[in-house]
Amino acid sequence: MDPSFRFDPDGSDDEAAAVPAARRKPAQSPWEFSSYAESVAAEHARRRTTSIDEKISQLRKGRGKPVLSDDSEGGSGEDDSDEEEVEGESGDEEDELEESEDEEEVEGSGDDDDEEEVEGSGDEEAGSEGEGEEEEGEQGEEEEEGADEEEDTAEQNGTSGTVDPSKFFASSEGASFHANSFLELNLSRPLIRACEALGYQKPTPIQAACIPLALTGRDICGSAITGSGKTAAFSLPVLERLLFRPKRVPAIRVLILTPTRELAAQIHSMIEKLAQFTDIRCCLIVGGLSTKVQEVALRSMPDIVVATPGRIIDHVRNSLSVGLEDLAVVILDEADRLLELGFSAEIQELIRMCPKRRQTMLFSATMTEEIDELVKLSLNKPVRLEADPSLKRPATLTEEFVRIRRARESNQEAVLLALCLKTFKQNVIIFSGTKQSAHRLKIIFGLSGLKAAELHGNLTQAQRLEALELFKKQETDFLIATDIAARGIDIVGVRTVINFSCPRDVKTYLHRVGRTARAGREGYAVTFVTDDDRSLLKAIAKKAGSQLKSRIVAEKPVADCAKLIEELEDQISTIFREEREEMEVRKAEMELAKLENMMAHKEDIYSRPKRTWFATEREKKLLAKAAKDSLDQGKSTSGVISAKQAEDLRLKEKRRRENEKNLPRKKRRRLEAQREMLEDDEEDDKEAKENNKGGKKAKKGQSLVDVAYRKAKSMKGASRRGPGAGKGKNEKNARQHSEKGPTRQEEMHDLFQNDMSEWKQGRALKKNNNFAHKKSKNAFKSKARYKRRK
Repeated sequence: MDPSFRFDPDGSDDEAAAVPAARRKPAQSPWEFSSYAESVAAEHARRRTTSIDEKISQLRKGRGKPVLSDDSEGGSGEDDSDEEEVEGESGDEEDELEESEDEEEVEGSGDDDDEEEVEGSGDEEAGSEGEGEEEEGEQGEEEEEGADEEEDTAEQNGTSGTVDPSKFFASSEGASFHANSFLELNLSRPLIRACEALGYQKPTPIQAACIPLALTGRDICGSAITGSGKTAAFSLPVLERLLFRPKRVPAIRVLILTPTRELAAQIHSMIEKLAQFTDIRCCLIVGGLSTKVQEVALRSMPDIVVATPGRIIDHVRNSLSVGLEDLAVVILDEADRLLELGFSAEIQELIRMCPKRRQTMLFSATMTEEIDELVKLSLNKPVRLEADPSLKRPATLTEEFVRIRRARESNQEAVLLALCLKTFKQNVIIFSGTKQSAHRLKIIFGLSGLKAAELHGNLTQAQRLEALELFKKQETDFLIATDIAARGIDIVGVRTVINFSCPRDVKTYLHRVGRTARAGREGYAVTFVTDDDRSLLKAIAKKAGSQLKSRIVAEKPVADCAKLIEELEDQISTIFREEREEMEVRKAEMELAKLENMMAHKEDIYSRPKRTWFATEREKKLLAKAAKDSLDQGKSTSGVISAKQAEDLRLKEKRRRENEKNLPRKKRRRLEAQREMLEDDEEDDKEAKENNKGGKKAKKGQSLVDVAYRKAKSMKGASRRGPGAGKGKNEKNARQHSEKGPTRQEEMHDLFQNDMSEWKQGRALKKNNNFAHKKSKNAFKSKARYKRRK
């Protein structure tokens, strides 16, 4: 089923090749990022802040030229790429690298969240610095779940056990991965005209296989290597079907879900280009943009909605006249990412809102193999289409690694700067592990005289889109990004991808290096590998089946760059301080504006219906952290509860505490004592299990309160049994303990016993003295006792 296929760089058949290049019309660019948000200059003017580029330029004016120039040191500064090819290991040569980095956080973050990245949960919304359009996440009333939800799930699954892939997937027999032109795929004339305007002349294998099956309404799980045209593969059949929709009945008929805002903007731009000769309307629903504008767009009932999961759920729950009842097609782009922990609860909620009779299509370069996850999406006998092996990379991609010795990890930033000054000077994407690291690299590159843009979750949406637009227009040479740029972003002309932080798994590595060597072009992928990442590098090379070449960086350029970065530390600290001050001023202004609005429009604000949330910002961060931990530990996420279940448990615990507060004092103390006894029993059971296993572990030190409690308990039991009850079986153990020196625990017991005896003697003496006297009327009585006697 998997044909041997290579992209033709010209991408043209014989007829197209016969047309002279001078007579061809220039192809339109399918990606437009600058039209979705206000300009960054207008945003800074509105906020009364200055951009990072202005801060860098002001500091560079007083400092002059950087120490290093592009042609310094002549040939000694050039990097050499060894011809040795390494399978699964970076090589044992001692002279592989004489450099390292200054970045301590090398761990990748899936969504910055997560890190950003599963930044916020679904749509990476954790880093937008609190825009005016973004309301704070306050937990509202949850939507009522359907009582028959479990029954529907059982019907969808068919069986409660493991699903057999042979029964779940339909046969793909007869699917063709080859077509000479789009005319062979039975597309209408407006769509073929749009393909010609974009410069598409011959379908790629995934397009040739997917379009005919999608036109018949079949469910599809499609996978192909990065840069193989998956967006057009699901967009063209959807547009073809919408050409014959009932136009007198406006409705939202197609929903396309993506994990990141930038990928959603890219797909929206692509669909608008393909539908430019039709009357089909498409709207973009992502975080970071105005909710009011999006509400107006949704109420106009566009035919296609491209969205991130979190924002579309927000609109369905809180916007009037917005629903998903008429959906005919649901498409999940980068489906494996959407089915991970950070998005799984939101995807399940959206699937519950969609009608059961629909067409569902899933696409990704690394399609998930977990059948149980696919069953939850209510797929109906889907066809699995694999145009290329899931772990295959283009033949035009050159993969290299740079070994960072442990003693020189502090110079890792200097290694990166030396590479960018000497070897990779244009059209480079640098993947950093964290948002803070990406921002620091942006400042270092700017102060060093290099044109760089940053892309991560701590930026506003306008800044993120402008960074992509500047890099696409080649106005900047470097794009420093987190993993939010690793999936789906298609920028023509990217020559090099540098993994400043080593990716955490094979899938992340494939998506990162897939930003280059697209559509038959050449590309380089360079990965920085520390001693802690060697096992990960071996796993990547083994699973991907690639042969990595070792790149050696000369020592002198790295030393010069390290000296330059050390000189720039004061200016870097100055920029960080100015940014913190601006952020504090902005927060104060926002609080003041909020108070003024509350005073001026209090009645209008409270008259609005209360906004509800599927998951609060805190729950999103918890889910993102859990997803990152489970990914790091290699555990499955099936046992992790959803945000709604976590909220139910929290409310249940809150009601329990409130009920305990209303109990009488004696009952409260009795419950606390019982709870303490249960905890003590659990600790004893754990210690007994450890002793049974033969592990000789030292017991943890006990507090004085615990010792006193246990001693009083033992004394009470001894008094009940009588004076001679303790003799016999334990006499031998007592003799052995007496022969040894007193331990700290025994000393604590003796101290407690002396204190208890003195206290009892004093209490008995006081009781005898006051026995004949009548109790004072002002003696303390608890409220509970007073009520019972009354």
